[in-house]
Amino acid sequence: MDAGGAKGKAKSDINVTPLIDIVLVLLIVFIVMVPGLTKAQNVTVPQVVVQPQNTPPPRIPPLVVSIDKDGNYMIQTDKVDLKDLADKIQPVVALQELNGRKIYLKVDEDMPFGRAVDAMDQIRMAGDRLKVETVRKPESQGLDGGDIKVSVSIKRRT
Repeated sequence: MDAGGAKGKAKSDINVTPLIDIVLVLLIVFIVMVPGLTKAQNVTVPQVVVQPQNTPPPRIPPLVVSIDKDGNYMIQTDKVDLKDLADKIQPVVALQELNGRKIYLKVDEDMPFGRAVDAMDQIRMAGDRLKVETVRKPESQGLDGGDIKVSVSIKRRT
């Protein structure tokens, strides 16, 4: 039996004729099928109704609590006692949006850290009271009032 190669060896050429036949048949099938696959349907796009936007709420300036070199507690520029700090902070922070409540705490570099901790305790107490008030309001719909985020900075004297 002859395998087609020289001296009885097998021929290493690939017979591509059946492969070309299969490819041509597939090409004809796809050419015939593609026009039938494209189906169009009329679509009505909804019109956008532009409603006038409500005026944004007034921007509330950030609340700054500071402890000066004499150990005085101040909200913005008003001097307050430590025991009144939570009561003074609460109505101002209540005006801030729920998840954006923020207070900046500035502490003089010579103050002991205990003074800053006392101020943060008062801020925490004000935040806890706000949470209770927010939960009681019917329009809050399950919101907890949000936490007050405190950013602490140390005032350095030059």
